[in-house]
Amino acid sequence: MPEEGVKVAVRVRPFNQREKDRKAQLMIKMSGQMTTISNPEAPNEEPKKFSFDYSYWSHDGMVESAEGLFEPTPGSNYASQRKVFEDLGQGVLDNAFEGYNCSLFAYGQTGSGKSYSMVGYGANRGIVPITCDELFKTMSTNTDTNKRFEVTFSMLEIYNEQVRDLLSRENPKGGLQVRQNPKLGLFYVENLKKVPVGSYVEIEKRMDQGTANRTVASTNMNATSSRAHTVVSITFDQIIKSDSGSETKKSSVMNLVDLAGSERADSTGATGDRLKEGANINKSLSALGNVISALADLSTGSKKKIVVPYRDSVLTKLLQNALGGNSKTIMIAALSPADINYDETLSTLRYADRAKKIKNKAVINENPMDKLIRELKEENDRLKKAMESGGMIEGSAGMSPEELERMKKEMEEEIRAQLMANQAMLSENDSKEDWDAKLRAAQSETDELKGVGSQDKRRSKDPYLINLNEDPMLSGVICHFLDADKTTVGRKDAQPLPNVCLSGLSIQKLHAILTNKNGNIEISPAPGSASKTKVNGLPLTDTKVLSHKDRILFGSNHMYVLMNPKRTDTADKSLPNIIDWDFAQKEIAEIKGFATHSLGLTKDQMIAQEQVLEMLPMVSEVNAVSEELDKRKSFEVVLISAAAQEGVDVSSNNGTRYEEGTAVRVMVKMTNLLNGNTWLWQRGKFLNRRYLIQDLYQRFLDGDDLSKLSKEDDPFWEPPEEVLIGTANVFLQSLSYALDFDDQLMITDYKGQEEGTLTVTVAPCDDKGRPLDEEFFVEDPSELLGKPFYYKVLVREAEINKSRFSRGIRVQFTLPFVNKKEPEVVQTPVIKNTLSPAFNFSKVLTISKVQKKHLEFFDNGCLTFYVYGVQEDTLPEPSLSKLTTKELRQRNNMKENADTSVRRKTLFGNDVASDQSHLKAEVVLLQRKHDRLVQKERRIQEICKEWEKKQESERQFDPFYRAVSAAAFSTGTRLKTRVQMLNQMLRLQRAVQLKDDNSNPPQLNSPVVPPILRTGAAPSGISRQKTMDPSIEQNNVNNNKNVHKNDDDTVSLFVFGEEESELATEADKNAGVVPYHKVAKHHYADLPLHSGKSYLSNNKPTGGGGMKRPTSAGGNRGDGSKACVIQ
Repeated sequence: MPEEGVKVAVRVRPFNQREKDRKAQLMIKMSGQMTTISNPEAPNEEPKKFSFDYSYWSHDGMVESAEGLFEPTPGSNYASQRKVFEDLGQGVLDNAFEGYNCSLFAYGQTGSGKSYSMVGYGANRGIVPITCDELFKTMSTNTDTNKRFEVTFSMLEIYNEQVRDLLSRENPKGGLQVRQNPKLGLFYVENLKKVPVGSYVEIEKRMDQGTANRTVASTNMNATSSRAHTVVSITFDQIIKSDSGSETKKSSVMNLVDLAGSERADSTGATGDRLKEGANINKSLSALGNVISALADLSTGSKKKIVVPYRDSVLTKLLQNALGGNSKTIMIAALSPADINYDETLSTLRYADRAKKIKNKAVINENPMDKLIRELKEENDRLKKAMESGGMIEGSAGMSPEELERMKKEMEEEIRAQLMANQAMLSENDSKEDWDAKLRAAQSETDELKGVGSQDKRRSKDPYLINLNEDPMLSGVICHFLDADKTTVGRKDAQPLPNVCLSGLSIQKLHAILTNKNGNIEISPAPGSASKTKVNGLPLTDTKVLSHKDRILFGSNHMYVLMNPKRTDTADKSLPNIIDWDFAQKEIAEIKGFATHSLGLTKDQMIAQEQVLEMLPMVSEVNAVSEELDKRKSFEVVLISAAAQEGVDVSSNNGTRYEEGTAVRVMVKMTNLLNGNTWLWQRGKFLNRRYLIQDLYQRFLDGDDLSKLSKEDDPFWEPPEEVLIGTANVFLQSLSYALDFDDQLMITDYKGQEEGTLTVTVAPCDDKGRPLDEEFFVEDPSELLGKPFYYKVLVREAEINKSRFSRGIRVQFTLPFVNKKEPEVVQTPVIKNTLSPAFNFSKVLTISKVQKKHLEFFDNGCLTFYVYGVQEDTLPEPSLSKLTTKELRQRNNMKENADTSVRRKTLFGNDVASDQSHLKAEVVLLQRKHDRLVQKERRIQEICKEWEKKQESERQFDPFYRAVSAAAFSTGTRLKTRVQMLNQMLRLQRAVQLKDDNSNPPQLNSPVVPPILRTGAAPSGISRQKTMDPSIEQNNVNNNKNVHKNDDDTVSLFVFGEEESELATEADKNAGVVPYHKVAKHHYADLPLHSGKSYLSNNKPTGGGGMKRPTSAGGNRGDGSKACVIQ
């Protein structure tokens, strides 16, 4: 038969409530067979286009009928469940009657609608039930007496590379074995239960049975149902009797596969986990992707010598025939329409696009039954002889007796398994009488099953508990009636046996007791059991009367809702009509202090909220395992704000990222309860560890000796690593004005609690790292544009509060705008054995040419300093070693509750960057601007007073207007000056006088030489410290060496008005020298004058910064002195 490609369909669902709450945008469009997806992050980018056999639009355009069916509105292109079946399921059915093997599998991320397409919900049945129903409808129309039909049904689940038979309550340790038929080369599941069925009702009951067993198993193990693959297999045989009396069997196997959620492994953040290879949870889907890629390459002939890796996982072994062999295969890819799922949806489309290239060669499976039976019997005889002879082992030379014995046992096991498989195939070829007997026995067993429909009458009158599950398909599956006076809940190993048997984490032998008093239900914890039970999110400590719709959590993961049909009036009126898993989890989260409303939250905060609700029950489960295995570890969900994350710019409104992640990140904190060491795990790493912890706990339940487990293989163990003590932020506005910042900053942890202080200086400097004089202060940051700029970050010292960090402390920060593609990460050395490390570590940052982006960063950005502490494995206190994990956790919780309130522990979405530092910087800059404006106002007032004093005839408006305008609009920075006291200038004047006229010494009573103005260099490049005579210049320089050691002898003056340009021109012509009297009117005695320093911690000026007043050489107050020089 010629090759036939895999048919591929894609289907997009409506927005769910979560996406509506987040105001998600539609990113999928469909037209005919074409599907396009738009990148929400690049709206101008051309949408990506894909073409498939079918593109089903099920996003909108439908209406719900009276029967609950979703049907298309007139003119709509909505694809209903029936439409999907007619295109896909009907083809499976037709091929089955022709004798072809058929496979249909659904692929997509969790929540994309796979299960809805495959199984359906309520009246909207999916492909699987409709196909089964139509199969028996078609069989019932058969009028050929020489043709009979035999149908068998099986249902299995693959979770963590283990196969569970969903039609059996008990499964062997490690799951069912997957073996290969050496004759056919195909894989099969050994001892999988295959049930004869004679009607669709029987299949429906068996599917309910499989779903119930799946729910119980997943709840007991707390296995995440979205990570499991479900395979429904229907074997459809047509036995046709010829005129000669011989029979021919036409056989078809229909595999209907609901794959696990296709979340990309790299999106979970599990990279970096030392045990990431240990988890098998994603192994099947990864292997399936590799198989599809290999088969696509094989079909296109793009590569030679391709080995298809079917053996890499259990799933690909069982799907070998469906994907690359004798089968007609259909794949339906479920798509989320929301822009928030863009990456996952694009990945699904690419996966489907790859799958459509696969070619299969399907053949009709038709064989004479006599020949089949004869060949099977001959094969069995040969195998029995091989068993009796012990089997011949080729190439056994050089093998030890132990190796020979082990190989012999393996061969005997394989032969025995093959004999059993052949015997099963012989039984499948029984006569009509034998088949009818098997069918009657199976129907008798099926009739005993309690289907959901059979309980409807009882549910309308008796109170009952109904289960909740995160998978909507598994909610409402398990029902426990409470019509007896007393109902006990506990484990199946309890004596006497409880009425409701649960198993799994934190379930006691006798866990809880429910009593029915005339229709009123009460619940109480079992006496002396210390059982964990929560009612409506609150721990159960005493007997409590239950109301209709109350939520009950037994242990860590058995969640139920009480339904009391005769007491519906007792229900809380604020409750929704339907209580689901999400509602119950939000209730628990709110009681723990986490906000669950979505009003006013950003997109990133909504994502964080969803992750909190997802991870809270997981963390509770892992804590329960830790207690049961006594691992001395405790886990909690923590919210890490942008300020406490490396690589996130906290000054950005949306949380600019240097790495992937949200502005508010949800993480799990693991604490060693013996020595206090902590670790922060990203969500993906925790999920990975959780799967490993589940596996470890299952081994514990299976009786494995865990004492031999090495610490490296223990998912609870982690080597000591540095821990982030906290962060401190320095805001950089001062750099825009060439001011320095020197402050003692508070170090805060992710909760916003103070962990210590860090003293940091950020100051402009020259290219050698030397500090600049005050004259470099600029009034307008734009003056820095186009010029080189240098600033130095100096980490002085720290004070840490907690003594356990004395083993070593270091500081790390990131410098932007370096000449590299990535920001430069700078680290101080580790200072050990102290809680007061003196780092005195500096780093100079160079900006070759200031641009607008630099000024924007200075104005809005900050430097975040990350303070790390070294952790070591230390011996615990002897008293702690005697406590169990449960006792240690209780002790730790009591201590935390004493230290802080629940509210502070659960800050949501509020960055805890040091706003105090930001405000300090702003205050300094505003005060500087205020001083300039006050001086400018004084100058304008003086101009006005001079105008008033003039005679009416002397008043000329135009010059007056020009003077006021010049003072109002001048910057004052073209002629920036530094004032030094009179005694300094007198020494210079005496030196000039002695040099020029040795014969005329100065008289004591002679008048003082008029002071001169020596301009300081503005950033525009005016040369500084120049005089008329080189010898005087040297003398001046020597004097300045002393002067600059004490900045208290200097003040700053700014010139406002028309004189600004004139004096700047005069200073340029005279090497920076102008007479003082020309600027005296700009020097006010009653104004506070500042140097170019900002406030320090506690407003205490140290090291030349802070508030200053000019003083004379003799220590007298010097503001307003006219006997001074401007230099």
